[in-house]
Amino acid sequence: MKLSKARAIDRSFLLVGTLGLAGKAYAVPSASFWDDVTARHPVVVLVLLATVGVFGALAPVEAITARARANRALNVRKHILTRFGQIIDIARDVAPPLPINDLALHIWRIRRTFRHPWGGVLARVATYRLGTTPTNRPFSPPKGVGVVGLCWKRDEEVEVDVAALAESLKTQQEYDEYARTNGGDAVMNLSWPEFSRIKHRGAIFAMPIRNGRSKFIGCVSVDASRGYPQLAGQQLLGEMGTVCITVAEAGFESC
Repeated sequence: MKLSKARAIDRSFLLVGTLGLAGKAYAVPSASFWDDVTARHPVVVLVLLATVGVFGALAPVEAITARARANRALNVRKHILTRFGQIIDIARDVAPPLPINDLALHIWRIRRTFRHPWGGVLARVATYRLGTTPTNRPFSPPKGVGVVGLCWKRDEEVEVDVAALAESLKTQQEYDEYARTNGGDAVMNLSWPEFSRIKHRGAIFAMPIRNGRSKFIGCVSVDASRGYPQLAGQQLLGEMGTVCITVAEAGFESC
């Protein structure tokens, strides 16, 4: 249950109790009505008072829902961390070894923005990394832009050896010519300045998150500074797929 719904239930009980007490105090709909009610059910006023007190001060439905959601989120994060640990284990094949804080797993979801009110953009809602550096750079791509944007556009797994691309395209002229020849998707529909900002992440993988109607609602991405040949394969995709299923079932709020 969403917290907003739980809060609405608490407020509904509070409203009913308050209206009942106000009606009794001001004889609405009539004094005879309340005399009859209290004669048949002497505890009705106490029930109304208890309702106002409990739902006004304690908000029990919201509290129970918040506790349940917190426990669920904790279990979801533990599960994602377990899968992330398996991905780190896959990365041990990279030589020379990656720094412990290099590999990262990101969770993205579609959000509507003022600049993109209809199509929306992909917003990063969670990052899993063993360390606080390197910090995430601002990046909220629309459909088709970046590896995650291509994942959204194609609604399928996308992986890019960014390091190899950066090695072969060292100038803007080379980059622009390659994009004209091979199409925008070949360079993730990024401009040269944008590509220059992200090329330090040499291996990037993305997989769709779909809802119960098989509709794209976000994606999971894994990136590292290098090691694309060692990371690419069904083992990594399998771990990412498990994370996608977990997020789809639990909701982005639990990440």
